[in-house]
Amino acid sequence: MNFEINNLIRENIKKLTPYSSARDEFSGEAKVFLDANENSLGSPLPKWYNRYPDPHQLQLKEKISIVKNVAIKNIFLGNGSDECIDLLYRIFCEPKKDNVIIFPPTYGMYEVSGNINDIEVRKALLLDDFQLDLIHLENLIDANTKIIWICSPNNPTGNSLNIEDIEFILNNFNGIVVIDEAYINFSKQHSFISALNDYPNLVIIQTLSKAWGLAALRVGMAFASTEIIDVFNKIKPPYNINQATQELAIKALEEVGQVNDMVRELVAMKVALIKVFQQIPIIEKVYSSDTNFLLIKIKDARKVYEFLLTKGIVVRDRSNVKLCDNCLRITVGTEKENTLLIDALINYLEINSL
Repeated sequence: MNFEINNLIRENIKKLTPYSSARDEFSGEAKVFLDANENSLGSPLPKWYNRYPDPHQLQLKEKISIVKNVAIKNIFLGNGSDECIDLLYRIFCEPKKDNVIIFPPTYGMYEVSGNINDIEVRKALLLDDFQLDLIHLENLIDANTKIIWICSPNNPTGNSLNIEDIEFILNNFNGIVVIDEAYINFSKQHSFISALNDYPNLVIIQTLSKAWGLAALRVGMAFASTEIIDVFNKIKPPYNINQATQELAIKALEEVGQVNDMVRELVAMKVALIKVFQQIPIIEKVYSSDTNFLLIKIKDARKVYEFLLTKGIVVRDRSNVKLCDNCLRITVGTEKENTLLIDALINYLEINSL
């Protein structure tokens, strides 16, 4: 495979002169900052929130570098993974000309972001076992295919995709291959981060929203070659990760042990939920999951969904998604929440068996 990143980047991006913020133009130590038009008198909040944050998030990247065993130069941080997704479209895909490929059912923002950027989104439906259909994929690829989006473990199905299939794509596709590993902490499969040096066309997306429990902070991470990361940094908004988020994320990343404990507890509760679900007659199938959620096939899914709402329990109805007919996606909750869910399902069963 002859991969050349300059053949993929949009011409306007190559020619772009990036915005240079006040903090980009200064380096070193100083006592008086009169360069960024900040409020020099402070703010109603404590500390120094009147100052713009580090546009390069170096302290946060240092922590992530240690936890993920990735060099800082190979890390990009986005305002949630959704910013990483959007920027990939902006970097590599020419509107009304290029196309990308997704594998439904999968995370919906790949398609939404493609539509926002006016990019054709081609769909290679997963096989019945929720694995990649490589033959269909091959038939969809043409000279204008710039990105292949792979979610593994996949959302909403919960399963990990076959490593051999992903490696086949990486070895044979000359465009960008994005592997979204939002749920990788819950999976027995290893992250593709260790393969970054082997594949210059690989971009890995992860998040602090799931296993790390920082959904409110909106920290998405992209790992890639320095050439790709450099373009990310060229086009991103100057201060896309705010100061409070940077501080809190740094503090959280010091608690790796606590996060590992939470992951083990969630996985154990998931296993317990599976055993209970398998005993409930209206649940026809519990799909294999390497995530912190379960996809279940259940009789009259919409009716069950609406009944659960009357009990104050919100799950996700995925019945309108291809291959997920009569399926609910259920996040593993606390022990108390899981008990309330099971009690509600049993109550539904009792009412509807009269």
